[in-house]
Amino acid sequence: MLHGRTIGFIGAGNMAEAMIRGLLEARLVTADQIIASDIAEAKREQIHLRYGIQTVAGGRDVGLKASILILAVKPQDMEAALHGIAASVDQTKTVISIAAGITIAFIGERLPAGARIVRAMPNAPVMVLAGAAGITKGEHATAEDVQIAEAIFAAVGKAVVVEEKHLDAVTGLSASGPAYVFLCIEALTDAGVKVGLARDVAGLLAAQTVLGAAKMVLESGRHPAALKDMVTSPGGTTIAGLYALERGGLRGILMEAVEAATIRSRELGRR
Repeated sequence: MLHGRTIGFIGAGNMAEAMIRGLLEARLVTADQIIASDIAEAKREQIHLRYGIQTVAGGRDVGLKASILILAVKPQDMEAALHGIAASVDQTKTVISIAAGITIAFIGERLPAGARIVRAMPNAPVMVLAGAAGITKGEHATAEDVQIAEAIFAAVGKAVVVEEKHLDAVTGLSASGPAYVFLCIEALTDAGVKVGLARDVAGLLAAQTVLGAAKMVLESGRHPAALKDMVTSPGGTTIAGLYALERGGLRGILMEAVEAATIRSRELGRR
């Protein structure tokens, strides 16, 4: 699918670098199939030396050379980025945006008619090749465009296809979700310290516990409630801890957090 195709990154920040690394490690492409632009010379040099890809200062060169364009700039820089590549985009190119809050309509209005646009919302763990991304297709995007996006994001984690109206919910859940989990790990670490563990020991146990629990859910295919019941003995320590969490309203708090972030994403998208 990506054989013989050139992938161009407009912007070479952390997300873009993670995707470049994932594509190369998965051997979906070779270094000579990737080109990236960034206004920062130091960043261009770093990316080139680290991965052996071609780097340029402006997006125009990327637009001319690549058949798959990945818009990896900050939302506030998207207008300028689209202006820089508009003249080189035609109906043969796949355009994938990973900018939060930038709609397909916004991009389409600034590119030639018929542009094949896919919008994606990845999260920070793509930086360790364990991300989660929601993908949605524009009006003119083809099934192959979606497959290309799925292959790219599968190289850095997992991807699901959703309607664009659900991308705000994806933002509230998986894009903002790592911060919720970081907070939980921090709280579990502090709890370990409170009951007598050294902080480094508590931190390792907390993070590994979250990682292991997530792996059990993904690999077993079982409902989280079934796994919870499996490790909860009558009258034991775990049910005592679960009771404290239920009494404190943990479920409702997490649901409110996702809802609040989703609402905020919708607000930002209307600006």
